[in-house]
Amino acid sequence: MVSLHLPEDWYKSLETDIESEYFAKLQEFVASERSKFDIYPSEADVFNALQLTPLQSVRVVIIGQDPYHNAGQAHGLCFSVPHGAEKPPSLVNIMRELADDIGCRAPESGCLSPWAQKGVLLLNTVLTVRAHQPNSHRRRGWETFTESIVRTVNDEAESCVFFLWGASARSKAAMIDQDRHTIIASPHPSPLSAHTGFFGTRPFTRANEALVKRGLAPIDWHLPDYTKAPD
Repeated sequence: MVSLHLPEDWYKSLETDIESEYFAKLQEFVASERSKFDIYPSEADVFNALQLTPLQSVRVVIIGQDPYHNAGQAHGLCFSVPHGAEKPPSLVNIMRELADDIGCRAPESGCLSPWAQKGVLLLNTVLTVRAHQPNSHRRRGWETFTESIVRTVNDEAESCVFFLWGASARSKAAMIDQDRHTIIASPHPSPLSAHTGFFGTRPFTRANEALVKRGLAPIDWHLPDYTKAPD
């Protein structure tokens, strides 16, 4: 089995899943796929969302679908790409809304790891994918695992904001206690739907307003303005 290297609080909360038969079969499936195909993200990056954002630090959850399926894009954080990678269309639209919402310049880099380090859990529903075959690792067990992550945040976090962009993410609303947590739902930021209700929703400002209302610190949504990939 792949070594997870999870923060202690995540491992403790997810141990039942991690030690389960379904999770072992899932890891066997992914290992078999890696032996035959290019699989994204790399093995080292699969659990980046949990590694970069310990459970105790989670204040916002953004839920994506499956990882980017082209080379050099997926690195274990939903919607994010590594420094220097071209931003996919959905991420371009997120950056546009960020700039319009908080009044910043759209960042050069599409890497969202600074958000992850500030308490934004960037969670895909499925954590691996076969190269150039979107949704190729659906219904293999990842959904069970990531739903456990959402339930864990719901149960153990004091108060969080959940961004549910698109129908797939909105299907998780029933798992969230809205007496304690805040849901910000809208159409997906993809070019197919961003103009039908994503643009202009000001999710970043609204998230901070919800956090402050509950006595929690807001997120600094500004991203470093990298003009080139760091050495």
